[in-house]
Amino acid sequence: MSDLNNRRLEIDALRAIWAIRHHGGITRAAEALGLSQSAVSHKIKRLETSLGCELLNRKAGATAFTTEGEELLDYAGRILGLHDEALLSLSKTTLAGRIALGLTEDTTCSALAHILGRFRRLHPDVSVRTQVRMSLVLRAMLEQGELDAAIVQVFAHEVRPTDVILFRETLHWVKHPSLLLPQSTSVPFLSFHDDCFYRHWALDIGQDGGIMLETVFECSSAAGIIAAVSSGMGVALLNERHLRPEMQIITDRFPVPPDLVYVVRRGRKVRNAALDTLVAEIESEISRYGGLALAS
Repeated sequence: MSDLNNRRLEIDALRAIWAIRHHGGITRAAEALGLSQSAVSHKIKRLETSLGCELLNRKAGATAFTTEGEELLDYAGRILGLHDEALLSLSKTTLAGRIALGLTEDTTCSALAHILGRFRRLHPDVSVRTQVRMSLVLRAMLEQGELDAAIVQVFAHEVRPTDVILFRETLHWVKHPSLLLPQSTSVPFLSFHDDCFYRHWALDIGQDGGIMLETVFECSSAAGIIAAVSSGMGVALLNERHLRPEMQIITDRFPVPPDLVYVVRRGRKVRNAALDTLVAEIESEISRYGGLALAS
């Protein structure tokens, strides 16, 4: 027992190791958390000293975490969740009302699901109705007043001053290495369906460089597009998280796609105390973890 009394799982250190997992390394975790790389390394080293084991593999080519590190990550997620929920519970105010919320498919499997679940436990008198649609549809629903807020993808130049930025990402043209692109005829294009703003950009602005795209495959899900690219059926626009080792990023001939940003966007005239609280909790989560992890 005395040994346990001398050992600590510091919340800041757990948050650092959690950020390393979700941001893909110490450098990116440090940037996301607003810390120096040495500060993050120091937190992890101090945690390793306290626990008496190594948590990170420091050999080139090795997996990021040791067996002990992977085991701790499971506990870290639960500990941080309970820690943050306890703080919110002690500072919560009584809320009631309704929120009409829109989500994209990939955000339903992200850290946002955890935040929404916690929000419901803390505020049982608030009814949250969630609709899952593609970003372009959700943006139209916001404009029409059908939603109070939505988590959507936009191009970086479309971010509004009132948007809450959750995650930034790069968009790429990709294909399978075995696919040879024709020089004089149209290029086979693997497209999300007509409600996808990637598709609109590709078929409009994206062709200004003289590339003619012929849509040969349409699918509403990222999984379908990924499978089609991996099978060598054509080229596609995919965001960073959906890239696979067997894919080749196209760096010539095609116009450079704009960067992507995931944002919380509110309806223009929405005044809702429950929504204010939910958005504030999402912003607080971002500040603690340096962004939200989204599904790949």
